Amino acid sequence: MKELSKIERVYNTIFYWMREEYKTIATSYAITLVLLGGIFVYGLLYNYMYLPNEVKKVPVAVVDNSKTSMSRDFIQMLDATPQVSVFTDAVDFAQAKRLMKEKKVVGILLIPDRFEKKIEQGEQTFTLMYETTIAFLYYLAMQKAFAFTMQTFNDQIRPEQLVFLPTRDTPVMAQAQSPVSVVGTPLYNYTEGYGTYLIPAVLVVIIFQTLMMVIAMISGKERCSGSILKYADAGRSFGGIAQIILSKTFVYGALYALFSLFLLGLMPLVFGLPHIGNAMAIIQLMIPFILATSFLGLAASVFYTDPDGPLLMIAFFSVGLLFLSGVSYPLELMPWYWRAAHFIFPVAPATLAFVKVNSMGAGIPEITTEYTTLWIQCVIYFFLACQAYRYNIKKQLLLIPGRIS
Repeated sequence: MKELSKIERVYNTIFYWMREEYKTIATSYAITLVLLGGIFVYGLLYNYMYLPNEVKKVPVAVVDNSKTSMSRDFIQMLDATPQVSVFTDAVDFAQAKRLMKEKKVVGILLIPDRFEKKIEQGEQTFTLMYETTIAFLYYLAMQKAFAFTMQTFNDQIRPEQLVFLPTRDTPVMAQAQSPVSVVGTPLYNYTEGYGTYLIPAVLVVIIFQTLMMVIAMISGKERCSGSILKYADAGRSFGGIAQIILSKTFVYGALYALFSLFLLGLMPLVFGLPHIGNAMAIIQLMIPFILATSFLGLAASVFYTDPDGPLLMIAFFSVGLLFLSGVSYPLELMPWYWRAAHFIFPVAPATLAFVKVNSMGAGIPEITTEYTTLWIQCVIYFFLACQAYRYNIKKQLLLIPGRIS
């Protein structure tokens, strides 16, 4: 019975600190704004920005210096692609640039004056495509349309080039088919859209960043205001400090279980993102990810001296975190020090694992490396978080005149 009473006291202590943490979050407008704005507005805004996933009928201007039947055929093929619409082909280059500055077109195709003549003589020719950098989707659409048009046009004129071959090779080439037939079948991104590829990874980064921000704001406020001294009595032993860390983590875990359901469960269904993974595998992945992120944020509290300073530092790590995850750039091609950094931040293995599970249909056995890494991070960052809070409490006690810790 004595042991049971001790367990009950531990439970009561954890529940008490959990209530205090909930009160801190609920009574802080700044923290509430980060949670609601970061999770709901940020998540919806990112998805809305890439909602088309791919653009069609991008207006382009064609500068046809050749003005031949062959160049007109090329322009018609380009206009027939679903990605591009020829706005005009009756302008010179200066007029085309003016149209681009006025945003009436987002690309310029330049066909040289000796386009047809070079082709008829069996010489190599070229065309130039100028593209705006207003949006990456415009660039992608024009590249796809131009590459397809060039390939189709090349296939049509290839038989006419037989006249430039030696006589003995002509019958063989005439009967031969193309040695390579390329057929692309996207397995996990059937629309080949940029949003379909990017957003699932970004959603995990949003969870990591907002959770780190919330912990930074709470920890920074505790140190700045001195309210961290409420943990002074409990923070003198490892067991007591562990109860504080666990109570805070339970609160963050409960909140972000709901937020993860919104971002990773609802958003893919609403915006048509890849969502072929097993729900149980995703839940199994998110448990160590949220725990490791919470412990990392609490361990980093030694650097939080105010509630506002860390926000800017955390907010601008999006691109770097995506890079470290191995989604936007292959992990195998990174230098050793970047690969090492991949195993430091929980968001990196979690993002890679989530894309494998959610977008590619992998199971837990296929993400063993990432899954094991997250659990190892949980253990390491838990002990670091305990030491960090013990240090913060002792340092705050030293600031009280006449009190020796």
